[in-house]
Amino acid sequence: MKNERDEQFHHFVVTRRAALVRTATLLTAGDAHLAEDLVQSTLTKLYVAWPAFRRADNPDGYVRRVLVNALTDERRRWWRRRERPMAEVPDRAAAEAVGGEVGEGLRAALSQLPPRMRAALVFRYFYDLDVADTADALGCSEGTVKSQTARALERLRTVIGQNPSFALR
Repeated sequence: MKNERDEQFHHFVVTRRAALVRTATLLTAGDAHLAEDLVQSTLTKLYVAWPAFRRADNPDGYVRRVLVNALTDERRRWWRRRERPMAEVPDRAAAEAVGGEVGEGLRAALSQLPPRMRAALVFRYFYDLDVADTADALGCSEGTVKSQTARALERLRTVIGQNPSFALR
């Protein structure tokens, strides 16, 4: 038998999970499997902290912060540092497109950025958040968001300049 909290959480998951996966896919530069892991971790943390989430002044900001923290936690895992990416993995399902919004080239270029810079760009330009909301999601100052965004854009220009095919894919 479900209680009111479970009903609210279920409704949240049904209505927001797809958007969380899209955001996580952008934050991971197209790694659909890691994105799914991040969303699952985020939803678990939200369920545990559901009363705090419900009281939050900015629920969207709260969710973004939990998602970024999940990415940061994932990058710190010791076994993740020992993994070696492969160009082709046998018997792997094709990764879902991010709603057709972001091409392979841009995802490849984004993958060249450190996670914090990538997150700053995703929140500022893909989700059109202002500097304050991005700072809240990243848990940093507005000045840090501005400098991270500027550095990320410069790096992205350099990466695309070195490999023009990124912009065309």
